Amino acid sequence: MPDDAGRCRPAPVRDTRGVDDSEPRPIEILVFRVDPADVERFVAIDDDVWTVGLRTGGGLVAKEIWLDDDRPGEVTVLIWWASAAAWSAAADTSELDRLTAEFDRRFGRPYELVRAVHEERPGLHRIHRSAPG
Repeated sequence: MPDDAGRCRPAPVRDTRGVDDSEPRPIEILVFRVDPADVERFVAIDDDVWTVGLRTGGGLVAKEIWLDDDRPGEVTVLIWWASAAAWSAAADTSELDRLTAEFDRRFGRPYELVRAVHEERPGLHRIHRSAPG
């Protein structure tokens, strides 16, 4: 149902992890370019460094990595935050710098952040999620 500003607001949905889903869920979408031969290594180290680091800070609801067979070497990372405040708290520059340095040290190969879709489309957010069962 649209609110007074014409934005759709979700009906409350029970999240299987107990996260209140009654507000729009902020999403961060990052697209990286990596040598196709390094994708598996990139994903594994991303999980070890970034997923663990973001989970430690709190506010991380879920993180997914998508690949496009039509674009070898393109890695899309989707990160769902519990709230805008949680996302903002996770943006502590010193912690992001530490995680970036750790990732770069462990990966040791070139990669490029080519898009931050959430910056291009700041109003993009999830309003509904259906799960089987």
